[in-house]
Amino acid sequence: MSIISTLEQITDRHHVYPFLVPAQAPKLDVSHNVLLYLEDITVSFDGFKAINNLNMYINDGELRCIIGPNGAGKTTMMDIITGKTQPDSGSAWFGQTINLLEMDEPAIAQAGIGRKFQKPTVFEELSVWENLELAMAGNRNVWSILNARLNSEQSAMLLETIELIGLQANTQMLAGRLSHGQKQWLEIGMLLMQKPRLLLVDEPVAGMTHQEMDRTAELLISLAGRHSVVVVEHDMDFVRNLAGKDRTVTVLHQGSVLSEGTMSKVQQDPKVVEVYLGE
Repeated sequence: MSIISTLEQITDRHHVYPFLVPAQAPKLDVSHNVLLYLEDITVSFDGFKAINNLNMYINDGELRCIIGPNGAGKTTMMDIITGKTQPDSGSAWFGQTINLLEMDEPAIAQAGIGRKFQKPTVFEELSVWENLELAMAGNRNVWSILNARLNSEQSAMLLETIELIGLQANTQMLAGRLSHGQKQWLEIGMLLMQKPRLLLVDEPVAGMTHQEMDRTAELLISLAGRHSVVVVEHDMDFVRNLAGKDRTVTVLHQGSVLSEGTMSKVQQDPKVVEVYLGE
C-alpha cells in the first residue's frame, strides 16, 4: 500500500485519530474519582427524543456495560460524548474541568476519549505492526509516522500492546488477512496506542465465535483500572461474562436510564424484563 493511499484512507474514516491533531489536550482532573459526567442530556431529531433527560456517571477505571433495546439511545449517547452530536440541553464533562460540549471531535479524542465502532476498520493492506505504529499517540504527522524509527519507549509500548491483544504471532501479517475477531482486537489495540483514558466500545462481539467472545471479554476486563471502558452490547451471555457479579450495568430505554446496578439486579427488575429482556 502506498503512503498516498494510506493518507486517503485515513482522511476518509469515521474515526478521529489524535495523531492527526497536534493541539495540546486540556488537563484532566479526576480528583472526585468520576471520569465522565452526563447530566440532564436531551437531544431530539425531527421531534423524536433520542436522548431524554439522561443522567449517567462513569468512575475512573470503571468497566461499565450498557444494554437496551434498539432505539434506546445508546449510539446517540456515544455520539454526544465524542462530539459528533450536540445535545439540545444538558451538560457533558470529562473529569471536573473538561467541558465536552465546547469541543469538536478531534479535540475530544486528543483529550483522551477513544471510540471503537461495531465494524472493525483497520488498514487492511498494512501489517498489524504498521497499523499500531500508525495509531500511536503523539504530535507527529502521518508522513513522519510512516517513515521515522521508533524510540525504545515507543517500541516497548507497541510490543506490550501486541501482547495484550494477543496478536504476537501475527505481527507482520496484513490486517486484511486477520479473522473478524482479530481485526476487532487490532482496532482496540490501535485505540490503546493513543493512550485514551476512556474507551467507548460498540458491540465488540457481533459476528465472533464463542472462543473469540471469551478472549474479547478477557481483554476488556484487563483494561479496566488503567482505563475506563464503556461497552455497549446486545449479547446477554457476553454482558454477563463481562459484568460478573459486581460491575455496574446500565439499561437505557427511550433515551434515559431505565435501571442500573449489578447484572443480577437489572435482570430481576420487572421494568427491564418488560421492555428488553422479555423480548
